[in-house]
Amino acid sequence: MERKLQALRTPRAVGLVGIVFALLLAAAIILVRLAVPDEPGNVGTSWVTDPSRRRTVQTALNLIPFAGIFFLWFMGAVRARIGEAEDQFFATVFLGSGLLFVATLFGAAAAAGGLLVTADLAGAGSKLQGSSFGRHVTYSLLTTYAMRMAAVFTFSTSTIGHRLGVLPRWLYLLGYLVALTLLLVSGSVAWSELVFPMWALGVSLHIFVAGLPSRHGPVGAS
Repeated sequence: MERKLQALRTPRAVGLVGIVFALLLAAAIILVRLAVPDEPGNVGTSWVTDPSRRRTVQTALNLIPFAGIFFLWFMGAVRARIGEAEDQFFATVFLGSGLLFVATLFGAAAAAGGLLVTADLAGAGSKLQGSSFGRHVTYSLLTTYAMRMAAVFTFSTSTIGHRLGVLPRWLYLLGYLVALTLLLVSGSVAWSELVFPMWALGVSLHIFVAGLPSRHGPVGAS
């Protein structure tokens, strides 16, 4: 039992759950952006009546809960890897921002899902009016609030990785750049929110690859 619990703390476990989270979140963001472009005009309200776009949004909404679940596992695995060396201040910011990110992400998904259901029950005129409101709420939750929490999470994780020597210089500096991007331009520059899952993917791949030698070393020695 002790060896199984220790296996959950290996860099490979951290890397695997982080990779799955990054891919799921990136796929969900891409699907939403393709189905509901952030553009003026009728595009922002007509997606509710388009069956193809509706199916695309529904697919993204089905991915988001799993992305949130794997993100929580990713947070837990990172904290287990840091262990007793974690700084209480940054650990608190790390944990709080991560939980708020998941909560806000789920809120955006719930708003979009409620809009789809409401559009099925309402008339044609109500569909257009409701879809415009729901679209703005969904985009505000996703690109403004969720991504700001993702920025804080990225900054705290990069700082912890830098102080403990877990992340190389280029990767934690990239994390700072990603955090600034999410703080300053997310919500005003389309597709900018994709930098967060891409950063998480880079961190997860680095941790996974870094854990391979220590994982294989004992096997070769025996």
